[in-house]
Amino acid sequence: MPRRLISFVPNSYYHLFNRGNACQKIFFEQSNYLYFLRGLKDYVCPIATITAYCLMPTHYHLVVRVKEVETSEVLAPLSRAMKNFLISYTKGMNKRYSRVGTLFQGAFKSKPVRTYKYLLNLCIYVHANPVKDGLVEEIADWPYSNYLEWLGERNGSLVDRQFIEDNFNSPAEYKSLVLEYLKTRALPDGIRRYLQSLEA
Repeated sequence: MPRRLISFVPNSYYHLFNRGNACQKIFFEQSNYLYFLRGLKDYVCPIATITAYCLMPTHYHLVVRVKEVETSEVLAPLSRAMKNFLISYTKGMNKRYSRVGTLFQGAFKSKPVRTYKYLLNLCIYVHANPVKDGLVEEIADWPYSNYLEWLGERNGSLVDRQFIEDNFNSPAEYKSLVLEYLKTRALPDGIRRYLQSLEA
């Protein structure tokens, strides 16, 4: 996995994502999703707060806020954490399934989230992914995202509850925004073009 010298700004939001090499699966069974989430908690959570996430059979989306971390490393702490995390996950999958070689399509991708409108629509898109891709009919039926944490229906630790409390009067308010997106598939043009570019 190539070395990535990315400058992540503390207290800023980023969209981190990647897909399987040649669009292959990166999760083969339920235990793989749980293994990925444990690694995310161990490697990434000391460096960044998880705002939204969704794990799909062939790809993942993470929306994170970078923490203030003192370090003398040349490589940004989040870059180091993600690199080590994904190497560890790949080694685990290769050992588990007697496979060799790369699992992901190059290094992880990162895009800064510069506005609140962009951040909100990105979280909606990430949580709606399983329905959009036809894996389930109801978002709440897909267990490998933190949508249920956003609604207060599951007590997972990979979520920024303060962000939710600061920005929504109730879980029902966010739920209505997600359901409206699924009904209309409407997003602001700039965000829509960006998200379409991820699927190319």
